Formats: sequence, structure tokens, C-alpha cells
Amino acid sequence: MYRLAPAIQHYAWGSSQHIPQLLGIEVTDRPVSEAWFGAHPSAPAVLSGASEPTLDALVAADPHGVLGDDVVARFGEQLPYLLKLIAAASPVSLQVHPSRARARDGFERESAAGVPIDAPHRSYRDRNHKPELVFALTRLEAMVGFRAPRRAAELLTGLESALAEQLHKLLIGDPSPQGVRDAFQWLLAPGTRPHADDVAELARACQQRLDAGSPSPRTDRTVIRLHAQYPGDPGAVTSVLLNPVTLQPGEVLFVPAGAVHSYLEGFAVELMANSDNVLRAGLTPKHVDVAELLETVDTVAAPPIRIAPEHVFTSTDVFYAPVDDFELSVTHLTTDDEARVPGRGPRIVLCLEGDVEVRGEHDGALRLSAGQAAFVPASDGPLVATGRGRMVQADVP
Repeated sequence: MYRLAPAIQHYAWGSSQHIPQLLGIEVTDRPVSEAWFGAHPSAPAVLSGASEPTLDALVAADPHGVLGDDVVARFGEQLPYLLKLIAAASPVSLQVHPSRARARDGFERESAAGVPIDAPHRSYRDRNHKPELVFALTRLEAMVGFRAPRRAAELLTGLESALAEQLHKLLIGDPSPQGVRDAFQWLLAPGTRPHADDVAELARACQQRLDAGSPSPRTDRTVIRLHAQYPGDPGAVTSVLLNPVTLQPGEVLFVPAGAVHSYLEGFAVELMANSDNVLRAGLTPKHVDVAELLETVDTVAAPPIRIAPEHVFTSTDVFYAPVDDFELSVTHLTTDDEARVPGRGPRIVLCLEGDVEVRGEHDGALRLSAGQAAFVPASDGPLVATGRGRMVQADVP
């Protein structure tokens, strides 16, 4: 096994404290939004003590030894998942991730058009889908998926705003997934999106209702907050259509491909398919591709997918996502007794607190303190852990 140092991302919405404090690096005013512990070619993690400098290079040099025959047969010669830390101090863009089929077609289309992989205006950076699982380390606020149309219409009732009245009319006229799609598209599409003044008027109406004793203070506060951070952006209004979600530390949310979402604030471990495909519709200074997002988004109303843990061993809970690419386990070590760690194939272990030692069946041991990580090739066999602390492990089901 090998020590693993993450690739750091500095997107504007990031917290300046959460990730540096966990990793033990200097805290500055610069936002640190994500730390990538994976093998995606756009930002691979760095290895210590390996024959190759980065995790993607190690996989490429010996895919069967590193990944195992089963993983290569199912996913090809690439690590199927990407483990991250994500720390949002302000809202992450309103976004959707594609299915495998849409990702493949979109990647080929942009490549044929000569769009460079790293071009800021490129939507598809690889051919993979991107379902994701989020394990909250602090309280995490988010918006995920669509509310029932009649509930969204109810939240718009009484707001003295022409924009609210038009949205209400669309939802009441067709309280179905198609009606939700029509309302969502009307808000975002270039030909119909409301003027910034109309968005500001609706935000003022939400403030007035909040001051008067709102029947839905959370919805009103979200619209007000998003408009304050992205003035005039219709993405602020879409929050009325979306499910609000709060995760407490230790809780897990699954976001499937096609689900519109935005993380508003919080610190979490994020585990996803090995992809960097993001289709954005607003609440961001980055490239927005509304047309492609509208072709990809699922507008069927559904509650957010929370995943309960399976208590596999005394010290370990496993969160099984409804995909083949990844699963997440969380191991709590309270004594120095040896604990078995479930999982097989290529694994990434990240210590969240305390000090733990992980040992493979065939290749030595590593001691990890908070913020330190290790990559465990398939050839290392089963793991055991000792120490006092908490760690997460990403592996392939």
C-alpha cells in the first residue's frame, strides 16, 4: 500500500478552513473547495513510495495487479471511483451529472468538434457517468431533486411577484413531471428566462413574507440567500422547485445521475464514479450549458435518497450505493484491538480523526493520522486496522 496525497482544488465557493485543518496544511484566505484522492487524469492524487508518481500512472503501469482481474473485466483499466473531501462555504453551482450514455455521446461530440479537454467551455471531460454519495462531516445544507408540483405551487402562493404568479400558473396547469420541466425550462432557457429585475422582485417578496411570518421560512431564506450571492440569476428561483435537504454529521445522501442539485454549505466526504462531468445551469461564474442540462435532468418528483448504514462488523458501517462503481465504509476504532475492514479490490483509506494503522494481507502496514490517506492495491488482500480513531474507505462492491 502507498501513502496518498490529494490534488487540491480552489473553486471560489470553497471554505478556507475545513480541508486545510483536516489535512494539517496552512490556513489562508484562499478558498479550498475540494481534495481529490483518486486517479482521474484531470487531477490525480500523488503517491509516496511507489514506482509511479501519481495514482493514475500506477494503475496504467499494472492494471490487473492494482485493480484486480474482476474490476478490469467490469470497468476496464481505470479506477472506477473518485474519493473527495468537499467544503462549501457558499452554494455550489446548480448542476446535473450525466448518465453513461449521455456522457459517452457528449464526450465524443465535443472531441469531434475539437474542444480541448481542459477548455473552460467544455461540458464533458470523460465518457463516464457521475452518480455520487455524500457523507456529512458537519451539518450539510443542500437542494436535491424536485418537489411535488403541487407543493411547489403552494410555496409560490401569496408572493406578490409576477414571476411567482407565472410559475404558479405553469405548475397548476400541468401538475406532472412535464409541468415541472416546463417551469424549470422557462426559468433557465435563454429565450424565456426572467429578467434580473423580476428575480429581484421575487426575492423581495420572499423577504416581505418572511418578515410577516412565512409558512415556509426555509424556502424564503434560500431564495433570498441565493439571490444575494448571485443577483438576478434565475437559479435562485429554482430553489422553490427543489427539495431542501439537511444532513447531520454521519448521515449519507445519494445523488443519482440526472438529479439536479446544489450543495449550499457544509463539509463532507464525497464518493462518486470516476468522472469530472458537470452540467451547470446557474449559480456559478463557470461555463453554463442549459440546453444540455435540460436534456439530461430528471424532473420526476422524488424525495432525496438517504442511505442507512449496514452494520457489517462491530467497528464498521457500510453505505451501499445503488450503483456498481463504489461503496463507502466507516470504521470507528475505540480500542487497540484489531478490527477487520470489509471490502476488496482497489481501496482508498482516509483517516478522519485520531491515529489508525492499516495492514494488508501481503504487504506491510501504514499508520495514518487525521487527514492522511493510503491507496491499497487489490493484490494486498484483506485489511485489518488498529488504533483509536475514525476512517473511511472507498472500494468497489
